[in-house]
Amino acid sequence: MNIMTTEDPAEQSDLICVEESLMSLEKLDRASPDLWPEQSVNEFVAQNSPQTEPSSWAAGLTPDDINQLHHLGNLSMGGLISEVKKLHDMAYQLGLEEAKEMTRGKYLNIFKHK
Repeated sequence: MNIMTTEDPAEQSDLICVEESLMSLEKLDRASPDLWPEQSVNEFVAQNSPQTEPSSWAAGLTPDDINQLHHLGNLSMGGLISEVKKLHDMAYQLGLEEAKEMTRGKYLNIFKHK
């Protein structure tokens, strides 16, 4: 079995052309501490980092409540409309159940007049 180890001269010149086209002569500037002094980096991080103390609106909320708020905040418009429709349907069903139980209470004479 004879294995060729030499490449075709045309393939070698194509490879050299590709390597030359990929060569970058750009010089990287390593002066970032001058562009971003330590003081301004700390200010940037402080302004853009999440708050560690709870906001006044979140004072009475549990972690589950806050997670639910984040979930609802990340929904698309269609997803949010779907959630509102679900809540509307649940409220309607609760209203029907309440009316049924009130009627039942009247028939059982649970509500006595004083």
